[in-house]
Amino acid sequence: MTQRIGLFYGSTTCYSEIAAEKIQAQFAPGVVELHNIKDVPLAASEDYEVIIFGLSTWDFGEIQEDWESHWSDISSLQLGTKIVALYGMGDQVGYTDWFQDALGMLHDELASHSGTRNCIRIGFWPNQGYDFAASKALTEDRQFFVGLALDEDSQYELSDQRIADWCAQLRAELAQLQ
Repeated sequence: MTQRIGLFYGSTTCYSEIAAEKIQAQFAPGVVELHNIKDVPLAASEDYEVIIFGLSTWDFGEIQEDWESHWSDISSLQLGTKIVALYGMGDQVGYTDWFQDALGMLHDELASHSGTRNCIRIGFWPNQGYDFAASKALTEDRQFFVGLALDEDSQYELSDQRIADWCAQLRAELAQLQ
């Protein structure tokens, strides 16, 4: 795989950033370029053919503050021909009714605008091995999350393997698209 991947994340407590760095490490050096959306506009994602967006869910289904500050920018993105994957951070025990809601909200926001709705979505992740009451991040059939779901609060010990497996899945899905 020779495509450059732009990984854009927002991180308040550094967990989304740490996950971004772990994702980057799963690919060859120089393939994944990290961008903190606090410092880099979302429009920079248009420079990549493959994009990963990462964010966390806060409190009762709220969007991470950096993403919230740039939420309106999503509507002007032109990602119609791009390949997009998502990952999210959440707490399935402390916030069982809102687990990964921001991930689902980002997915839905991308799907609601003409410049982003036709992007090719990859990286859907099975919801097995989690214990939560509700999530906006589930696919219509409720079998998958719309991206990688990480829980650094309740399942920290599973994150590294989930990241490795998800990145292998992304590589396989990208190979099929070439």
